[in-house]
Amino acid sequence: METRVAIIGVIVEEVDSVEKLNNILHDYGAYIIGRMGIPYREKDINIICVVVDAPNDIISTLSGKLGKLPGVSTKAVYSKYSAKIEEE
Repeated sequence: METRVAIIGVIVEEVDSVEKLNNILHDYGAYIIGRMGIPYREKDINIICVVVDAPNDIISTLSGKLGKLPGVSTKAVYSKYSAKIEEE
């Protein structure tokens, strides 16, 4: 199996979606290298950067699930780096 390093940029405009967003991120915690959140108070939005190392389908699924939440926009940026991991 091949993994890629990617950044998922998330913009949250709807506060009611934050709990569901955090639950989804928790579900994919094994793939998350780190995350950073920035509250942009002047615009009343939150900007989150999630860095992952995962197979392409996992990255796409995570970004898609987050982007389907009301008031949440996402975009994934993939690195050119990829690594094979041995399957058990």
